[in-house]
Amino acid sequence: MDMLHLEHFAFGWLTPALAYCLSAIGCAIGLQCTKQARNGRGRFGWLFLASITVGGTGIWVMHFVAMLGFSIHGAQIRFDVPLTVLSAVIAIGVVGIGLYLVSSPGAGITALLAGGVITGLGIGAMHYTGMYAMKTDAHIDYDAARVALSLVIATVAATATLWFSMRSWGLLSTLGAASIMAAAVATMHYTGMSAMHAHSVPGAAEPQGAEALQVLGPLLGGISVVTVAVLIGVSMALTDPHSAPVQGR
Repeated sequence: MDMLHLEHFAFGWLTPALAYCLSAIGCAIGLQCTKQARNGRGRFGWLFLASITVGGTGIWVMHFVAMLGFSIHGAQIRFDVPLTVLSAVIAIGVVGIGLYLVSSPGAGITALLAGGVITGLGIGAMHYTGMYAMKTDAHIDYDAARVALSLVIATVAATATLWFSMRSWGLLSTLGAASIMAAAVATMHYTGMSAMHAHSVPGAAEPQGAEALQVLGPLLGGISVVTVAVLIGVSMALTDPHSAPVQGR
């Protein structure tokens, strides 16, 4: 089997730049949601919203926007819709678990490390579930060492994300923290993608599934709408004169 060329930047820097910006926005909103959760009012609701914005927009959306610029020369790509949706659920779920652990009263270094490992491995599971959802008529294999490296990066990124979420941030520090978080997520994604190799399979059947924009367009649009709604909710909470002050750590 001949090795095929993988193109990660089919639209130049448009998709990675857009993916990074959306990730930073999602992480910034998520940090503000966790800040509201620590006020003690509607804690679980705010943590759920933080899970959607960080796990959904900050991580999952980043992954699949970047995937819009991915192609395999000489092969077709389709996406399995249920598995693609499952990857989003995994991202939101593991971030929710991590945020719950570190936001619990008295949470310290043990909760941070446990949450970081659980969330990091979960992010890795999201990434590779999303890649398994990609169906192609080429043969795909992975370099085990780079897969392992991507999981290490995911765990470090998750731990840093949870550490940031345990602290109170103003506007500028929130944007700075979100920028670092987005960079870590992007590094994990492209490290994982670099582990992939594709080989031609003569006479292979055409892959089944939806084209990228058919499945990713509605999903990305839906999460984007939710993110905007959460942003409005956070803005209203921050301007609420009855909102309890957040105590810094």
